[in-house]
Amino acid sequence: MKDHYLMFAHYNQWANRLLYTAAAQLSDDQYREDLGAFFKSVHGTLNHLLVGDTIWTNRFDGKGETPKDLNSIAHDSFDALSRARKAMDERILDYVKSLDEQALKADLIYRTIVNPENITQPLSPALAQFFNHQTHHRGQVHALLTRLTGEAPSLDLLYYLRENLGD
Repeated sequence: MKDHYLMFAHYNQWANRLLYTAAAQLSDDQYREDLGAFFKSVHGTLNHLLVGDTIWTNRFDGKGETPKDLNSIAHDSFDALSRARKAMDERILDYVKSLDEQALKADLIYRTIVNPENITQPLSPALAQFFNHQTHHRGQVHALLTRLTGEAPSLDLLYYLRENLGD
């Protein structure tokens, strides 16, 4: 099971690198334009991804200050957000590397943010939700990039696997 989550941690890092490379080509107006997405813009959605990853990673490793709001803007500048994204992707990878099969079966206990309550669940499905959430919102950014520029990078897991077979 650990290999499965390691693959997703590496894929997450790869997909974010492609997405941020594409987003870096936008003008500031394009980057911040409200296009009607749930988090409004590329800027809002990329921030939400980092905020969500921060919340979950803090739950997983018990470190750091947790944002209080899913709409938080972690970083207003693209450059600062990009640096934070790279650091978060490394943190995620390091965390997954630290796990063993027993840890994946152990319970994770955390408190929800929107409707505060304590939750206990096995770590493995929580990690599945974590990586699925990332893919969901990267898909939204992909759609926004396509709308703004007419193109966006291919983020399918198959492309990652084809590029990284044998690694």
